Amino acid sequence: MFIDTHCHISKEYYSDIDFILEGNIKADVNPIIISSSTPQDLKETLSLLATYSNLYASIGYHPEVADSITDDDLKFLEEHLKNKQVVAIGEIGLDYYYTKQNRDKQKKLFEQQLQLAEKYHLPVVIHSRDATNDTIETLKKYKVIGSIHCFSGSLETAKEYLAMGYYLGIGGVVTFKNSKLKETVKEIPLNRILLETDSPYLSPEPFRGQQNSSKNIPIIATKIAQIKQTSLEEVATKTTTNAIKLFSLGKK
Repeated sequence: MFIDTHCHISKEYYSDIDFILEGNIKADVNPIIISSSTPQDLKETLSLLATYSNLYASIGYHPEVADSITDDDLKFLEEHLKNKQVVAIGEIGLDYYYTKQNRDKQKKLFEQQLQLAEKYHLPVVIHSRDATNDTIETLKKYKVIGSIHCFSGSLETAKEYLAMGYYLGIGGVVTFKNSKLKETVKEIPLNRILLETDSPYLSPEPFRGQQNSSKNIPIIATKIAQIKQTSLEEVATKTTTNAIKLFSLGKK
C-alpha cells in the first residue's frame, strides 16, 4: 500500500473525480491526502470529504493568497480543523519566487496558521520557495512538526529540517534526469521520507509534462528504491508508516 501525502483534487483539474480515485486504488495508492490552498479550494475540499470517506485533507492558505485572506477566512479555517478527515494545516508557508513585496503579509499569514497548528496539535504541510532561511526561522518559533512539501533543496537544508523533526515530501522531481534531488535522497533516512505527487502537477518520468495523479506514486517509490538500493516493498512499508504516524491517519 502507498499513500499520496500531497495532491490537489478538484473539478478544475479533473472532469471525472470518481475515475481518478478508482485509478488510484487500482495502483494500490489509498488513502490519499488532498491539499487545499485557497478559500475556494477549502470549500470544495470539504465537500469532497463529505462525499468520499477514504479521503483525508490538509487545509490552509497558500502564501500566494496572502494579500486577500481575511479574518473571516481564518475563522472558517479554524472551524473545520476538528473534522475527522482533516489531518493537517497546509499547504502554508512562504514563496518569494514571484515577489518579495508582500513578504510581511506572507509571514503574518504563515504565523497565524502555525499558531492554529500549535493550538490544535496538528501537523503542518510547508510550502517554501526561494525562502528557506525565513521559513526555517519562522518554524523554529512554534512547537509543530510536519512535512516539507515538494522538497528539492540541498542535503544541508534537508538535515536542518530533519533535526527540527520534519519529514521531507518527495515527488516526481526525483525522477527527472538532471535533478540533484537524487543525491539528497540517497543520504536521508527512509523513515523520514513521505511520498507525494502534487498532482495534477510534476508528473514523474516518463510522463513529465502530462497531467499527474496519485496513481503515479509507485513510479516515485520505485525511483527512491533504486537510489537507496532497497526493495520497493521496503519503501512502501516505511513511507506508509511515516504518513500514518505524522498525520495520525485513522486515529482522529
